Amino acid sequence: MVKFWMAGVAASALFAAPAMAQHSYADTDEAPFSGVYVGGSFGYDVQGNDVGSRMLFDRNLDGSFGDVVTTPTGANAFSPGFCNGRARSVLSPQNAATGCDNDKDGIAYYGRVGIDHQVGNIVYGAVGEFGKSEINDSVSGFSTTPAWYTLTRSIDWEASVRGRLGYAANKTLFYGTFGGGYARINRSFTTSNAANAFALSGDRNQFGFLGGGGIEQKIGRNFSIGMEYMYHQYRDDDTRVRVTQGSAPATNPFVLAPNTAGTDIRRSDDKFRWHSLRATAAFRF
Repeated sequence: MVKFWMAGVAASALFAAPAMAQHSYADTDEAPFSGVYVGGSFGYDVQGNDVGSRMLFDRNLDGSFGDVVTTPTGANAFSPGFCNGRARSVLSPQNAATGCDNDKDGIAYYGRVGIDHQVGNIVYGAVGEFGKSEINDSVSGFSTTPAWYTLTRSIDWEASVRGRLGYAANKTLFYGTFGGGYARINRSFTTSNAANAFALSGDRNQFGFLGGGGIEQKIGRNFSIGMEYMYHQYRDDDTRVRVTQGSAPATNPFVLAPNTAGTDIRRSDDKFRWHSLRATAAFRF
C-alpha cells in the first residue's frame, strides 16, 4: 500500500510541475473550470489486506454468530484455520497457511458527467460516475474433513454522486471529492464439500461512500486530463450460507445433534473497501 501511495504522489508532482510554471491566472481564461463536462477514468484498484478475516458460524440458527463447529468428539472442525483469500482447488495441503491465493486486485473503468463553477481560484461542483472494478475479495475456511469453503465478493457495477471542491492555479486544479455510492456486489460461495447441501442468500445492491482527491490540467480550451485517488467503502453484512445435511451422515459437524437443522455461515469482515489510482480525461463544453 505504501508503494501505491508513493506512486500516486510522484505522478501528481510530476504532472503538476510544468503547470505551476505557466503564466499567471490573469493571463488565462477568466474561469477555465466553469461549465459542464463529460469524461472517463481508467486505473488500478487495490484492496486493503483484511488480516484476521475468517468465517463465523451460527450452529443453532438463533441469529447469533460466533459458535464453534465441533466434531462428534468435541474437537474444533475448523482447526486447520481461515485465510483472507481464495482456497486453492486442491485437497492437499488443506490448511490456511499453505492452501490460499491472495485476493485479486484489478483494473477499473468509469464514465462520468459533471458540472463545476469557478469563482476566482475556488472551484466547486458535482460529478456523477458509473463503471466497474475487476477486484475480487475472498475469505476461506478449512475443515478437518478435509474440505475448503470460500466466500467471494466482486463488483458488477458501481455508481456514485459526489461533490467537488478545489483550488485552481492557472489551468491546474487541485481538488477533493466526497459523496455517496451505490453498487451491485456479486457474492458467490464455493466448496469442495460434496456431502452437505448449501444455499446462498443476501441482498446484492449496497449503499456506501467514496472520498478522495486529485489534480486536473486543462489542455487547450475544451480538454483536461488528470490523476485521481479514490477510497470506496460499502457495508456488506447480509450474506449468509445455510448448510443443511444433504447426503452427509447425522454425525456431520454442521448438523450434529442437538442442532440438527443446520448451520449458517457469514464472513467476519463486513466492510467491502478498496483504493483506486486512476487517470482521468474530460471534454469541457
